[in-house]
Amino acid sequence: MDDEDGVRTAPADPAPAGRRPRGRLTRRARAALPLHRPDPMDVLDAGVAITTGLADGPAGDGAPAALHRLGTLVGATAVGLTGPDGPPAWWGPGQDDGTELAARAAATGRRATDRDRVALPLRVAGAPGGVLVLGGPVSSGTARRAAAWVTDALERAHLQAGAAEADRARLRTLRAEISPHFVYNALTTIASFVRSDPARARDLLQSFAEFTRHSLAARGDYTTLAGEFRSVEAYLTLARAVLGDRLKVQVRVAPEVLPVPIPVLALQPLVENAVQHGVERAEGGGTVLVSGEAEGGVCVIAVEDDGPGMAPEHARAVLAGTAEGAGLALVNVDRRLRAVYGAGHGLVVETAEGAGTRIVLRIPRFQPGVVVP
Repeated sequence: MDDEDGVRTAPADPAPAGRRPRGRLTRRARAALPLHRPDPMDVLDAGVAITTGLADGPAGDGAPAALHRLGTLVGATAVGLTGPDGPPAWWGPGQDDGTELAARAAATGRRATDRDRVALPLRVAGAPGGVLVLGGPVSSGTARRAAAWVTDALERAHLQAGAAEADRARLRTLRAEISPHFVYNALTTIASFVRSDPARARDLLQSFAEFTRHSLAARGDYTTLAGEFRSVEAYLTLARAVLGDRLKVQVRVAPEVLPVPIPVLALQPLVENAVQHGVERAEGGGTVLVSGEAEGGVCVIAVEDDGPGMAPEHARAVLAGTAEGAGLALVNVDRRLRAVYGAGHGLVVETAEGAGTRIVLRIPRFQPGVVVP
């Protein structure tokens, strides 16, 4: 029959057995219908916002907004996230009941449901990592995908926190590597001038204070290249006082690179290495040359000595941390630089037996996240 718009409709009577009722779309016809799909950019933006918001876990300031974005994306009316400890994050109604449901799921380690809510336990880095609660008409498959997404975000945050702690451990190791022998010799040299040359003793004591302040008491992960060079100059002043005419120093730094941020103690250990393994091992002493210049958007810093040098194979073993009798200073500087700037920004060692050693580091003049406090 025809309706008022002239569109023929299917009869109300059921179709005979074995035949498809008239008016029902075939599978091919349904597949041809246009489907409403979310904008891919919106989905990508939501993914970035969720991952960023959960970087500090449920207790982070960005967690509620991240859960809001997740709820909007999966069609949930409420989203909650609990951690192994600390307060939960929540978006939407029903927080009290949802938190109780999350506690049940955490206690059993299994999925729990209650009316229109589902709670899914999460495992992060192989350990219980909290519970995700979704409220509203969310399918089981969507809930599982959402839980996997949140787990991935929390694991990324866990890895980043572990990397940051490893970097802090490397910095602590660098500070512990400062030679007690050098400190003893420096203080002994300063003491020798107290009576004979009080003014020089005072200047050396100020240099020692600057050296220890930067090397042992510096706060934060980064300093400027100017700050690092001040520590280097203080160290070299003390080293010249200890070694006398055996140590000659040249420092050439372009003014435009002085404000460049750099990890704390990225340069001073290289200079100390040049003095200890280059100059002190040479019978007649030697020269240490420190330079810094800009090459476009890159800051190139070099520390060079004219000491005995080493075999390239030994230099590779030193950077790998497998050289017998070698300290960890160069290893830690190399790994810290690679962690901050990328794999292509580690130390480059140019050396050969009897040809001295030149260590070069190339760092971007501007790097996101590398900021001096």
